[in-house]
Amino acid sequence: MPLGLYISVPFCRTKCSYCNFASNVFSKSAYGKYVARLEEDIAGSLEPVAQLGCRFDEAVDSIYLGGGTPSILEAAHLRRIFTAIRNHFAVTLDAEITVECAPGTLTPDLIETLLRCGVNRVSLGVQSLIEEEARSVGRLHNRSIVLEEIGRLREAGIANLNIDLIAGLPHQTRESWALSVSEAIATGVPHVSIYMLEVDEDSRLGSELIAGGSRYHAHFVPDDDLMAEFYQQACEKLGSCGIEQYEISNFARQAVQAPPDGFPTYASRHNLKYWTRQPYLGFGVDAHSMLVGDPRSSQVNRAVRFATADSLDAFMNGAPKSLTPVSPHAAIEESFFLGLRLNRGVDLPLLQTEWKMCSPEAIAFWESAIRQCVEEGTLEQKNATLRLTPRGRLLSNEVFARFLVDETKWEAVT
Repeated sequence: MPLGLYISVPFCRTKCSYCNFASNVFSKSAYGKYVARLEEDIAGSLEPVAQLGCRFDEAVDSIYLGGGTPSILEAAHLRRIFTAIRNHFAVTLDAEITVECAPGTLTPDLIETLLRCGVNRVSLGVQSLIEEEARSVGRLHNRSIVLEEIGRLREAGIANLNIDLIAGLPHQTRESWALSVSEAIATGVPHVSIYMLEVDEDSRLGSELIAGGSRYHAHFVPDDDLMAEFYQQACEKLGSCGIEQYEISNFARQAVQAPPDGFPTYASRHNLKYWTRQPYLGFGVDAHSMLVGDPRSSQVNRAVRFATADSLDAFMNGAPKSLTPVSPHAAIEESFFLGLRLNRGVDLPLLQTEWKMCSPEAIAFWESAIRQCVEEGTLEQKNATLRLTPRGRLLSNEVFARFLVDETKWEAVT
């Protein structure tokens, strides 16, 4: 099975107040050193992977540069990254190659560089098409910049575009949210991602909300009920305009002829690797990887997950990767809470077939969680397929937590 590659670029022009990622504002002098470290890691990636008892294919059918803001790198840096990838992996002719870009950074030189590097998909971190909302969280663009850059990307031949929007930004109202969603639809982009504002201590805005303060416009953040209403409105509006929801936060248009996997034509092929537990390798700060265990190996783990350091200094200083073997029990848990993210849900007989070493009693171990969620209206079961309900998508973390069970008890019935 071909690999997906994720390249983390932790550099930003400004640090948005809502951001809880491992990214920040750094001197441009750090960019070249970071790219050199990426080149080293990419060149030496396959040998240690083999030592983990994993199987992998050197063919790559998806590449994703995320951040941070990859589009603030110099053209030469981007070319070096893609050259390193192509020197050490066999990138398929039909590979999906995505770069996250911040509106306002797409210069003619950058667009030309993206084309030369084979980029065929761009994800735009718009978050809001209302200037007051965008500025309140540190975004540096406005509606006209977004529309202009979408036009220039299309003229250059990159039409597979995504727009990110966040429900719950400061100053957001029903009217302004409806306008952002309508404007995103009107652009004609084939993919839209809708995220609800995450409130945690890993972002400045989240910390301020938890503390009950007013910095970063925290006192203008919509309440949870209104945020949920925004999300539901977006789901309905996008669906009515032919932009089909296929995952909790992701919506895509469908071409006349649907692909054989049942997902919309313009679904993010790279992100689907995460949700369907396909193999991928991550490079750079706070990058994660998942490789399937080799059945010829004596190891009993069905997969291995590993991650790099989540700070630039630690990564540059050679901090070792954290390693997490995925036991059969953990793999089934992942199959539930990742599979339930998708609108198609989880096929229980298929799950049991996939995990042949598990008895029916082992799969049945989760029946209590399933029954409780169905009774609460967060899951629906049609025949042997489980899916989140619209309410369940709003409470998805609570649903997923139900599928985390005691491994020792599970092992007793396997």
